[in-house]
Amino acid sequence: MLRKALKTVAIAAVAALAGISLAAAQDRPDLVVAVQDIPPTLEPARELSNQGVRVTYSMFDTLIRRDFLSSPDGSGSALVPSLAESWTWVDDRTLEVHLRDGVKFHNGETLTAEDVVFTFSPERLTGDEAAIPEGKAYFGVLESVEAVDPLTVRFTTRTPDPIFEQRLASWTAWIVNKKDWLEHAEGGTPRFAVGTGPFMLDEYKADESIRLTAFDDYFGGTPTAASVTFRKVPEEAARIAGLVSGEFDIITNIPPDQIATLNSYDDVEARSIVLANSHVLVYNTAHPVLADVRVRQAMNLAIDRQLLVEALWAGEAVVPNSHQYPEFGELYDETRNGLVYDPDKARALLAEAGYDGEEIVYNTRANYYTNALPAAQAIVEMWKAVGLNARLNIVESTDDLPDEIRMVRTWSNSTRYPDPAGALWNLWGPNGGVQKNGEWVPQEFNALGAELDRTADMAKRREVFQGMLDIWEEDAPGTILYQPLETYGVRKSLKWQPYSFYYMDLRPYNLADEASAS
Repeated sequence: MLRKALKTVAIAAVAALAGISLAAAQDRPDLVVAVQDIPPTLEPARELSNQGVRVTYSMFDTLIRRDFLSSPDGSGSALVPSLAESWTWVDDRTLEVHLRDGVKFHNGETLTAEDVVFTFSPERLTGDEAAIPEGKAYFGVLESVEAVDPLTVRFTTRTPDPIFEQRLASWTAWIVNKKDWLEHAEGGTPRFAVGTGPFMLDEYKADESIRLTAFDDYFGGTPTAASVTFRKVPEEAARIAGLVSGEFDIITNIPPDQIATLNSYDDVEARSIVLANSHVLVYNTAHPVLADVRVRQAMNLAIDRQLLVEALWAGEAVVPNSHQYPEFGELYDETRNGLVYDPDKARALLAEAGYDGEEIVYNTRANYYTNALPAAQAIVEMWKAVGLNARLNIVESTDDLPDEIRMVRTWSNSTRYPDPAGALWNLWGPNGGVQKNGEWVPQEFNALGAELDRTADMAKRREVFQGMLDIWEEDAPGTILYQPLETYGVRKSLKWQPYSFYYMDLRPYNLADEASAS
């Protein structure tokens, strides 16, 4: 009895410090999310993947936040304050950001301008030898970042950048604690960086689970769950069974053919959204079999994307018109159709290229992307139908494929911000994985991309971007398949809204448990 009483007093003390009632502290649920995989690191700019950002999004904050809930189309194009209380353009290349006072990191440190400067420093993110090489693709536009005073940061870009505020609200822009990062970097990057978000790391079990606990000093309000555990459950059927039994509160990566099953139960349901993300294929143009552009063009022409959408996605996925999206605004060309299905033309191109039945290996992971395997099986058959000798190869990772079979691999492209600089250029440009792998190195495309980065005039940017699309479509270093429908299974009493990214936003404004409240 004494031990129980002491525990109750301790909970009450913690609750009082956090500014919440004892009942609220005790009533908050411990949520369990079943995912197909967990990330190997929680450094937010290092782990830019669907499995990574769904965890790190609630551990770290950006200076400016994309407001997905109030955006009419769900694209998150509206920007609102986050760690920044306000921001002001001093001139067309200089942005001053004013930080909230008193924001705490999970290790108890107080956020200052020095943490922000370090987050975007050449050492960590933006330099040629940065600890996080991907960072330059996002913030190579920066000339300098400096602390004006403890709560003011001045960003200076190399040229006027019309999307810089969107950059600060997007990928790789999550703020880390400088002191902790440097203490644990060990010559590289810390595996577990420290942020300011509503949840902080409690336990990491490699290849098994990640447990986050509430950070009650969160500047955005008291977290509405006591903890969130992301548990690795690769099998779709096991995730569904766990949700139905009450073992899990949310499950991810549910294919459309299981939506009706989930909705047939009284206490769980499916919640879906089309992602600002496309499943894509990457072709290694340096491989001898794929070196002839006509072979690659034939591969693209042989894919019936609309059939894939109907057969695998119940018609709910979206085939965009090339590597562009309506949220690009005036840079978007609604008349373009760069994803054509024409098997007869594909056969003609193969004949013209003198293709003689050389094997083409299609590499994919079975469970990483929803419907990746059935899509791969269907595409291989479509390729065979036009005369391509294709073989499916299921792998654990597409990152380190042997040269002889590095021919075709699955990938996905998220629109990191509503502009081609955050999609086609960011991902297929010289700082992206395709060019770093040597799979495609297009000089003219790169020249136009560099011009896109330094051009503020929207009419000129549209012209430059459409030229980049022309090159990407003609040279065919890969192709878009579709924008997938992302479906979660969710306990009905849990008020939580999925976003058009893999972000799982568990902040108080997007998470409430009616079962606990009652």
